Amino acid sequence: MKKISTILILSVLSFGARAQNLPLTSYGFRLGLTATPTLGWIKPEQGKTDGIALGFSYGLIGDFNFAPNYSFSTALTITSINGKSTEANVLPYYAPSSAPKAYDLKYKLQYVDLPLTIKLKTVKTEGRRWYGQFGLSNSINISAKQDAVTGGTVVGDNLKVSDHIKLYRAGLIIGGGGEFDISGNTSIVAGLTFNNGFTNIVTDKARDVRNHYLALNFGIFF
Repeated sequence: MKKISTILILSVLSFGARAQNLPLTSYGFRLGLTATPTLGWIKPEQGKTDGIALGFSYGLIGDFNFAPNYSFSTALTITSINGKSTEANVLPYYAPSSAPKAYDLKYKLQYVDLPLTIKLKTVKTEGRRWYGQFGLSNSINISAKQDAVTGGTVVGDNLKVSDHIKLYRAGLIIGGGGEFDISGNTSIVAGLTFNNGFTNIVTDKARDVRNHYLALNFGIFF
C-alpha cells in the first residue's frame, strides 16, 4: 500500500509539472496542501448510529483549470473516517452457534483517497472568490481497527479488523467554500464538504454498513 501511495503522489506531481508548461489556453494547474478535520458517523442498515467521532485528512490538492470559472479538482489524501454504532451479530466477535448479541462498536478506519470532482467558481473580486464542488470520492482502505463491547464486556480493544472491511469505498462529494489570495499565486482555501458513502464497507454479507463524514476544509494553493 505504501508503494501505491508513492506512485500516486509522483503521478500527481509529474502531471502538475507538465500542466504548468501547457499553453495559456489551458488556464493552468494549481497544486497545494490540505489539512482537514473530519466529523464521521456510521450508518448500519441493521442497527443504529451512536454519534459522531473526530478524524483527520491531510495531503495534496490540485485544480486543473479548464475554463476561467471551472476546474477539475482532485486530491491525494490520507483520510480517517471514524464513527460509533450498535449492531447485531458482528464478526469476528460473534459465534454463529450462540444466541444473537448486540455490540457497541467504534470504527477507526483510514483510507488513501483520490476524489474526482468539478469545482464551479465565481468571478474573483478583491482577491476572493466562492466555489461549489461535487463529484465522486474513491478510497482504498489502508487501516481498520475497532473497539467492541457487548453486555458490558470489552471483546475488542483497538482490534485490527482489515479482513472484515472492504478494500474500496465510494462516496458522493458535495461542498462549497471560498478562496482568498495572500500574495502572488498563493491563496488560502476554506470550506465545508459532505462525503456521503454509498458502498457497503464491511465484508460480512449479512450486514450493510455505510460511513459518512463532514470535512472542514483548509488548504493552501501555491
